[in-house]
Amino acid sequence: MAAQRIAVVTGGNKGIGFGIMKELCAKFSGIVYLTARDEGRGRAAIEELKKLGLSAHFHQLDIDNAESIAAFADYIKKTYGGFDVLVNNAAMAYKAAATEPFGEQAENTIRVNFFGTLALCRAFFPLLRSHARVSTVSSSAGHLLRINGNEPAASALRQKLSSSTLTEEELCELMNQFVKKAKDGTWKESGWPNSTYVVSKIGVSALTRIQQRAFDADPRPDMVVNNCHPGYVDTDMTSHKGPLTIEQGAVCPSYLALLPPDIKEPRGAYLWYDKQIVDWVNGPTPTAW
Repeated sequence: MAAQRIAVVTGGNKGIGFGIMKELCAKFSGIVYLTARDEGRGRAAIEELKKLGLSAHFHQLDIDNAESIAAFADYIKKTYGGFDVLVNNAAMAYKAAATEPFGEQAENTIRVNFFGTLALCRAFFPLLRSHARVSTVSSSAGHLLRINGNEPAASALRQKLSSSTLTEEELCELMNQFVKKAKDGTWKESGWPNSTYVVSKIGVSALTRIQQRAFDADPRPDMVVNNCHPGYVDTDMTSHKGPLTIEQGAVCPSYLALLPPDIKEPRGAYLWYDKQIVDWVNGPTPTAW
């Protein structure tokens, strides 16, 4: 008997994450786990899905908490032995009007969006089964060309980040370097952009490429990870300024989570919200949203 198929969505209780939950509950042949930092909100989201005739399981998960990650990984391992689909959606963003110092914003945003996602992947990738699919929600802010600080430093950074031999450790070092520069006020002359969110999402997009190279060398066949810009969506994170609905924002991340077996592409790619593969290194980035 084949093992029950399992999908996990991080930050699934609201916004694009909730849209992805709706898509996967309707289309994935197996159990879908909605995870959220707050148990009350997570369980309330499960009830909302029930009203729509959709069923999902809940587990608490905070990607910014090592114990929470370990507890959920242990639960999946003991209960199912492994799983099949991971959607990395959980993230944070400061508002444009935020008054916290740039260095503090950099530290918190990179810690959650980049290092939190990385920690989750490190804990959960060993549990992925053959033909697994990983879908990571990046952003239009995650395109490499958004590294647009002072030259020639920005070009050097883009070259490092897009290198086909870049390692996870080197990428972590670059992210830490940005936080340090943000704190001492020299980020711009070091080539970095004026947005901590941009750097965090570029980190996640660069990580996807590294992860696919590791999957290609993995004995488990047909392991695929991609990342995408979900579109400018009307959510709390955009202060409800985006023109797209959460359902429209969920289209590309869900598509990547449900890619059929033995697909040749996309693999380790960066996609736009309309599912087109975008050249992450050279652009151009599509103009709409």
